[in-house]
Amino acid sequence: MFESAELGHSTDKATYEEAVPPLRAALLDAQFELLDLKQFAVVVLINGIDGAGKGETVNLLNEWMDPRHIEAWAFDGPPEGAAGRPFMWPFWRVLPPKGKIGVLFNNWYTDPIRERVERSSKKADFDQRIDEIRRFEEMLTHEGVLLIKLWFHLSKEGQKKRLKDLEKDPKTRWRVTERDWHFYEQYDRYRDVARRALRLTSTGDSPWTIVDGSDPRFRALFVGRVLLDALRKRLDIAQKHWAPRKTAAPLPPAIDSVNLLNSLKLRQDMEKKEYEDLLERYQGRLALLTREAAFRQHALVLVFEGGDAAGKGGAVRRITAALDVRQYRIVPIAAPSEEERAQPYLWRFWRHLPARGKVVIFDRSWYGRVLVERVEGYCSEADWMRAYAEINDFEDQLVQAGTVVVKFWLAISKDEQLLRFKAREAEPHKRFKITEEDWRNRERWDDYAQAVCDMADRTSTEIAPWTLVEADNKLYARIKILRTVCEALEAALAK
Repeated sequence: MFESAELGHSTDKATYEEAVPPLRAALLDAQFELLDLKQFAVVVLINGIDGAGKGETVNLLNEWMDPRHIEAWAFDGPPEGAAGRPFMWPFWRVLPPKGKIGVLFNNWYTDPIRERVERSSKKADFDQRIDEIRRFEEMLTHEGVLLIKLWFHLSKEGQKKRLKDLEKDPKTRWRVTERDWHFYEQYDRYRDVARRALRLTSTGDSPWTIVDGSDPRFRALFVGRVLLDALRKRLDIAQKHWAPRKTAAPLPPAIDSVNLLNSLKLRQDMEKKEYEDLLERYQGRLALLTREAAFRQHALVLVFEGGDAAGKGGAVRRITAALDVRQYRIVPIAAPSEEERAQPYLWRFWRHLPARGKVVIFDRSWYGRVLVERVEGYCSEADWMRAYAEINDFEDQLVQAGTVVVKFWLAISKDEQLLRFKAREAEPHKRFKITEEDWRNRERWDDYAQAVCDMADRTSTEIAPWTLVEADNKLYARIKILRTVCEALEAALAK
């Protein structure tokens, strides 16, 4: 894999100076065409051997291209706010929107490789993390991102010479640290671990390109041409209206009329007095749980989905009444904004994830991709079919980071929904809650029911199961939700 990059390629000064001007002009043309089209984003990953010119290349790209539309991010350690959040959280936050280029220096590959080199992770853990990365990159490419992965390589002798040359020059001596020599001593192991990572993640949609880092002029021209070639090919396809695959394997047909929703007894009994007693009990229980010292090592994400007028807002208010106002945030999800449409669909949820000791309540969520977007045709069948696995991966990362994920579907009967719609229309202070879209959604009741059943079947996992809430009786629904949250927190804090 690295053999060709150890041959010692070089470019003479005259050839370099002749080649740079037209290359820079072509890169700028491609960059502005990308900006005009706004059909896809470009993510350039910079990884490799220390001393192979990674930093110089990032600076060069900023020099050769318009820096207003290219953002470079370096990840030399955990960024502020990353503690307690999933491993991929810092990278999601800096993904460029459509039309822009993001350069990520030392990115999601750095820690898994270094941890395996240092033997602080086991082979099975390393392979699991690499598989998570591969699926993440697959999701990015399906969302239209052009992913360019560059591995800068030096032979062992070449790295040693590079480090010594830097140390000799007073202007660059500061760039060589004990850590650099430490990694040089582990060169052979680093090379083997990197080879495995690259082999497992070099795919047809996002292959690795190995860059010989021994000669600065060769390296600069090589990277510039790789970037230009990738941009040019994708831009030419975009002019022909590039789109991801539009078909997907069909879901299995229903074999009978019984499903998860119509098998629920939606009208559950609960009297006002019983409700008030239980409400006080569970709100007090929740308040104490979120104030325990152990909760500061966790976060809580609550997901509320359900039919229109099913009582999500009322349930949320009963939860927040038990929480410190400084501790929680409610995130209402509506149609994506222009900024959000320029990113992969999960981006707008990653940026709202809570830190340790905090609670975020999503009033509708990432499940819109497999519900309203599916039913209303806002995305292709292939898009919502692959979303099940992507959502499961997302929630798995949350749980692995210590977040407790509790998901509710509030199920309401069609007759009860009609009664609540009419009641809202009759009350001036509730009239804003009912819209023409709510009435229109009723016409697709069966389509939404099927989407909900498929969603529950495919995303109710052992780490983040769905709780189906019989919501025709609001009092019963609120208590069931509060009790479920308390039980989930108690189970997590007891571990």
